[in-house]
Amino acid sequence: MSVITLTTDFGDLYPAAMKAVVLRINPDAKIVDITHSISRAGIREGAFALYSLVPYFPVKTVHVAVVDPGVGTFRRALAIKAGETGREQFFVGPDNGLLIPAARCLGEMEVYEITNRDLLLKSGISATFHGRDIFAPVGAHLSKGMPIEGVGHRVSDFVDLDFGYFGVDGPFLMGKVVFADSFGNVITNIPEDAILQFCTFGSKVEVNGRKVPFVRSYGFVGQEDALALIGSHGFLEIAINQGSAALQFGLRGGDPVAIKIL
Repeated sequence: MSVITLTTDFGDLYPAAMKAVVLRINPDAKIVDITHSISRAGIREGAFALYSLVPYFPVKTVHVAVVDPGVGTFRRALAIKAGETGREQFFVGPDNGLLIPAARCLGEMEVYEITNRDLLLKSGISATFHGRDIFAPVGAHLSKGMPIEGVGHRVSDFVDLDFGYFGVDGPFLMGKVVFADSFGNVITNIPEDAILQFCTFGSKVEVNGRKVPFVRSYGFVGQEDALALIGSHGFLEIAINQGSAALQFGLRGGDPVAIKIL
């Protein structure tokens, strides 16, 4: 059974239209919703959500991701094959960097512009809903085994994206918030190996001026206490045990964060 994932900032209603299109083309597809709660136009946030989960999906999974503030403009539509031969996964979405971190984490990438109009929704292409009219049908055709070369021509000048600069400034690790999950946990772009170079579990750090313990998990602090830890995604996370760090620290996607090593 082929697996197709969906990642969007659409909220409710609109993902159902994408699923309907997929199932008309491939009734046997198993559709997995990664999330439809990405912040509106939160490209880097959507990229992180996809990146954090892609390694756990089976070979040949097709990931359709649509966080697309440029819909209806001249931005390109892309399909990507990524991973070692025989273990590839596929990605379909806009050329705004959204797909790139997840595809790159699997290894070598082949990036194609979608130009084959025979693959698109037969009833026509809306200027505002390429998720339904372009990306869902192309993803469905790929899930049925269509070679990726069938979508169009290969390109190398795609829009790149990473999770932003982090660095060391004296006693500070300087980074950015890349994602805040539904628990209010704030995920930064500071990777595990960087933070572990400077502090050990049980020590304290200062997050934007507030001292918090650096621990292994949430239960090492009291209820509603703040903490810093390495999340399951491998990045430094700021959290409140049974509370919302996003609210208490006033942090959201794209905000700078300064971690002082004490």
